[in-house]
Amino acid sequence: MKRSKGPRRATRYKFKSSRKLKITDILQEFNIGEKVAIVINPSYHNGMPFRRFHGKVGEVIGKRGRTYLVKFKDGEKEKVQIIAPAHLKPMS
Repeated sequence: MKRSKGPRRATRYKFKSSRKLKITDILQEFNIGEKVAIVINPSYHNGMPFRRFHGKVGEVIGKRGRTYLVKFKDGEKEKVQIIAPAHLKPMS
C-alpha cells in the first residue's frame, strides 16, 4: 500500500490534545501588532497551519475574514501564514 503523505502525517504526539474546542477559542480577537503563539488545536481543522510552525511566536499583521495574517521567523526567513484564531494564543 502506498504511504500517506497528507498534511497531518507524523503528528501523533504533536497533535495529541486533551483539550476540547471551546467557542471562545474560535471567537477570540487580536489587534494588529499583537504577539501571538501558534498552538495548533487538532480538534479544529479550518485554518490550521503546517505542523512545523507549532510552537512558534509571531506578530499579527492583518486580518482576512475570520482568520489572521501572522508573520514569524522560520530559521532565517520571514514567513506569513493565514491562521484561524483557534490556533493562536495571546502572549501577555
